[in-house]
Amino acid sequence: MSSKWNNGKLIATGLLLLTVLAGPAISQVPGPPKRGAVGRKAVEMPVPDFTLMDQDNRPFHVRSLRGKVTLVTFIYATCSDVCPLLTAKFAGIQRKLKSQGLNDYFLLGITTDPEADTPKVLGSYGRRFGADFHSWAFLTGDKKEMSEVWRLFGVRVNKRGKGLVDHTGFTTVIDRQGIRRIDYYGDSWTEKEVLKDIAELVETK
Repeated sequence: MSSKWNNGKLIATGLLLLTVLAGPAISQVPGPPKRGAVGRKAVEMPVPDFTLMDQDNRPFHVRSLRGKVTLVTFIYATCSDVCPLLTAKFAGIQRKLKSQGLNDYFLLGITTDPEADTPKVLGSYGRRFGADFHSWAFLTGDKKEMSEVWRLFGVRVNKRGKGLVDHTGFTTVIDRQGIRRIDYYGDSWTEKEVLKDIAELVETK
């Protein structure tokens, strides 16, 4: 065999090893579940009703949000990566909507670490970001309930240890009729574009 072929094989092997070794350093599953999907995607998918517990340890029925435009994301309280960025964006969106006098909206943060994220933990997490719980709730439940909700939204979750959870970075806007209208993947979306999407749906009766 030629030395050129051997060198090529060594380089390919090295790149493969780097890819494998680098994998555990990623704390969230990057991008959407489907290859080639964009960061912002228009959709039309009904959201079935489900019930989880909110930060006040009260049952929260998603059907109660009919008539409101709802912004949903998936986070966990001990995350030090994308989750704080998403939650900070939600806080900015809530402040802006309140300043505009809009009331027909609601924000939801759904945990991807239900074992650690009790209602009390999520309540403390929300308060750290200045959440107004009148129009923003943080939801949790048992593992079986949460697994079903993750499945409904196409969110992949893999707990790798205490305080470390891999999950799809996913945010979505749901219209007044309970239909998912815009999906966002990762954290590259801006408050401005989401506010525009929400405003358009709020104005649509």
